[in-house]
Amino acid sequence: MLREALPGRCHFCLGATASDAPWCEACLVALPWNLPACPRCAEPLPPLTPAGLACGACLSQPPSYVRSRVALRYADDVAQLIQGFKFSASPRAGAVLLALLEHQLRGVEQLPKALVAVPLHPRRARQRGFDQVAWLAERLARRLGVPLVKARRLRHTPSQVGLSRKARHHNVKGAFRVEQALPAHVAILDDIVTTGATCEALAQACQARGATLIEVWAVARTPRQ
Repeated sequence: MLREALPGRCHFCLGATASDAPWCEACLVALPWNLPACPRCAEPLPPLTPAGLACGACLSQPPSYVRSRVALRYADDVAQLIQGFKFSASPRAGAVLLALLEHQLRGVEQLPKALVAVPLHPRRARQRGFDQVAWLAERLARRLGVPLVKARRLRHTPSQVGLSRKARHHNVKGAFRVEQALPAHVAILDDIVTTGATCEALAQACQARGATLIEVWAVARTPRQ
């Protein structure tokens, strides 16, 4: 719809907005915020869980990254946004997702020294015709003034959809390489975190190139089944 592309209108309700953001305050509040969540992997936790409490998986087997900044859950309007961007390359959806990423990073006192996007394999990129995470990473890096370091996917891994947690980790183990040396503090960017298997594999590749403090940034997190 033409109105959805017009500035000054809320993407969700098409009402007028009071700022440059592509949402009104009521729709922003109504989004499926990822609270409470594990601070390490962003796994959604049961209601009334004390803030800052890590999930059982992170307590028993901590990931290679130290924290995750994933403000939303993959549900409702957020799921529709990501699907529209990922599979239909909707520029409006991409702009809203980029704005949501910037919104969740407000107040971060110490930005990483480099941003590393989760890469698609070239074959998958050709099939889809669009790399949604690279699109987000290039624009977010410019806006934050953080260098973007490219990673490479070494093999064409099967889709993670429908795989168990164990199978997902096996599927992407050793699947990534970072060609250049990294600063100590980096952030990995993805659109959706499901089990964290992909981010864990890329975090290990970042560690191999010198990173010691690794964060995960993403738009949304799906609950662990």
